[in-house]
Order: sequence, then structure tokens, then C-alpha cells
Amino acid sequence: MKFDASRMLSFDLETTSVNPQEARIVTSALVRIDGREVDAREMLADPGVPIPDAAASVHGITTEKAQAEGRPHAEVLQETVDSIRQAWDDGLTLIVYNAAYDLSVLRALTGDFTVDGPVYDPFLIDRVKDKFRKGKRTLTAVCDHYGVELGNAHEATADALASARVAWKQVRQVFPDLAQMDTDELMEFQAVSWYEDRTAFKKYLEGQGKDASGVSTAWPMIS
Repeated sequence: MKFDASRMLSFDLETTSVNPQEARIVTSALVRIDGREVDAREMLADPGVPIPDAAASVHGITTEKAQAEGRPHAEVLQETVDSIRQAWDDGLTLIVYNAAYDLSVLRALTGDFTVDGPVYDPFLIDRVKDKFRKGKRTLTAVCDHYGVELGNAHEATADALASARVAWKQVRQVFPDLAQMDTDELMEFQAVSWYEDRTAFKKYLEGQGKDASGVSTAWPMIS
């Protein structure tokens, strides 16, 4: 089965921490795109722990707001995982910008989440297919590069929609060779390319006498 950029579930989390082993969900956005049908759903969770100021300053959700308006964390986590699995069962590709973070969060929170269907990571694709381009690789910067409107950055649904649009542009306009791969080939390409990219980066850091121990070569989840 080839990757069909008109059949996607774009997924994004806003969380309590940049460390996927510690992060808890604050918002989970799921944008299902099936042809012309678009269904966007965002869930606010009470993470059950205080939301650090640094995290709240990024996504705008305070501990007080999450406690007052959020659903139980376990419910949001379960609905997120169920929606992803249903999308895979329906033949959709999961779109996740910097997938190794979000999917590792799900793995850490559930203890048993596994990747059982195709994943497409616009961040990874941009990095390995246009590796010598200067500048940042944040979603904001990448959207600017591809001419995609982001809207409210770090609002989960806006980020998920923008990621889907970047993925569509990458496959349909910029890197058409990706559309010729079936989903297994695409998964292998991403995993191998990321391993090679991160291995080269680790060697560069080590050559500079810098600590490279925090650089993970694993994708789509950090091992």
C-alpha cells in the first residue's frame, strides 16, 4: 500500500515536559483527513500534576485551567491511542511532526504502546531530504519554508493541521519520489535515514569534544 496523502490522521500532543519519559498530556489533537472529509478533535486533559510555567508559556494551558476544564488524563490517553489504532485499521497513515517525541510519550504513559501502522514524520523528512538547508527546523520555520499557514503555533489542532499540510506538500510537490514508496518502504526509509543522520551528528559532536549521549538514533520511538 502506497502512502496516500489524502488519507491521514494527523496527531499532536501538548504536554507538561520536553522529556518524553516524564511528560503527561495536556492537550491531544487528532485531525482525521479522508479525501474531502476532515474531522478535527482536540481533548484537554487534567494531567494530574502541576503544569510547569515553562510548558504553560508554550501552549498556554495553566494548571488551573487544566484542572477546571480538563478531562481525566487516563480517558484522554485511552481515546488518543484508540483513535490512532482505528486510523491504522482503516488504512490511514499517522502524521506526527517529530514523531519520536509524541509516540515515545504514549509508550511511556501506557507501557505497551506499539507502532502497528504507517507513520510519516514531516520533521524527519525535511531534515534528511534537505539536510544542508540552513535555519531552524521548528514547525513554524518549516511551515514558512513550504508556504503552509500555521495559525496559532503550539495549539495542538493548529499544529496537527499544519503538519498534515506540510506532509501533503512534501509528497505531492517537493519530494515526489516518496509517493512511489509503499508504506513499508517509507517506514524503512525514515528509520534508516534518521539513524544515519543522528549517527553522523553524534560523530560530529564527539569530534568537537562535546557530549553526544543524549542523541537518539531510534525512530519512530526513542528506545
